[in-house]
Amino acid sequence: MIPCQRHLFDIPEDVAYFNCAYMSPLLREVREAGERGMARKAQPWKIRPADFFSDSERARGLFAELVNAAAGDVAIIPSASYGVGVAAANLPVKAGQRLLVLADQFPSNLYPWRELAAERGAELVTVARPADGDWTRATLAAIDERTALAALPHCHWTDGGLLDLAAIGARLRAIGAALVIDGTQSVGALPFDVRTIRPDFLIVATYKWLLGPYSLGFLYAAPERQAGRPLEYGWITRAGSEDFAGLVQYRDEFQPGARRYDMGERSNFALMPMAIAALQQLLAWKVAETQASLRACTDRIAERARRLGLQVSAPSLRAGHFLGVRFAGGVPPDLPDRLAAQQIYVSVRGDAMRITPHLYNNDTDIERLFAMLAAAI
Repeated sequence: MIPCQRHLFDIPEDVAYFNCAYMSPLLREVREAGERGMARKAQPWKIRPADFFSDSERARGLFAELVNAAAGDVAIIPSASYGVGVAAANLPVKAGQRLLVLADQFPSNLYPWRELAAERGAELVTVARPADGDWTRATLAAIDERTALAALPHCHWTDGGLLDLAAIGARLRAIGAALVIDGTQSVGALPFDVRTIRPDFLIVATYKWLLGPYSLGFLYAAPERQAGRPLEYGWITRAGSEDFAGLVQYRDEFQPGARRYDMGERSNFALMPMAIAALQQLLAWKVAETQASLRACTDRIAERARRLGLQVSAPSLRAGHFLGVRFAGGVPPDLPDRLAAQQIYVSVRGDAMRITPHLYNNDTDIERLFAMLAAAI
């Protein structure tokens, strides 16, 4: 188990933050990296043309290492919705085919598919929430020869319900369908191997489990999906863009691999160093060890919740960094505010109170949470 890492974060002792799935706090080093980056922009004569490429390539490579990809398979994006937009623009969908999503899926991984289905005359099929909590079984049952693609998470954003993406991906490939994953609520805390799962596209925003800044993310594109149409046609994604003097020699060719999908102004001199610092720490902890440590924490919380008569998912059906707690009669509507008034932070998503700790949480945080819950029910 990784010991508590609270000393690496700027979290006061009287704050119990169980809300990483909402937005992670920044590591001290990540914040300092952003501050150094802002200082560089204050004196732009110190920024060289090579600096437009070096940090973004470093961040690209670190994210690739995190998901067992090659650096050239990774694009830099501003948001999950941008990445899903790239995927929607580059996957073939015909009239009469089906696009598969989950019930209560995060909107950024639903709206683009709804628009694409309407545009192509396809059908958007929603997998209903399974009564037994087994999203894998329900998703596999919904896939048939009419399925063009499945746009899924690794775990459900409301309560951490887990999907076996290796099994789902294998079934989709067997019928020639595509797999698009929004990994924003999992990558960084839950191991993800693109060579095992083999998604066509994987999209991850950095501000949750990647412990990075807001307005930044990464897109993995499978090698066979790297010759598609980008959402933007900027200068830096073109071949030879390192030569600033030669930028007026316009090129049709792109930089190699998934770089063609990079967002404009990807070389953000504050955000990119922040992403690098966060990714370095995640790799130092190792994702498998982080997941094991977080599962130990949520398992303890789940056991105590059961003693209070609350309902939680079986460990095998949820990701270890997530816990959805359900109350008989629903979550008391004032409960999140009552907890926040005592500096205890959770979320309510759907019909569940979402508890999402990280390595900064300690035993005192858990005791404070359950003192309040016991009083609330």
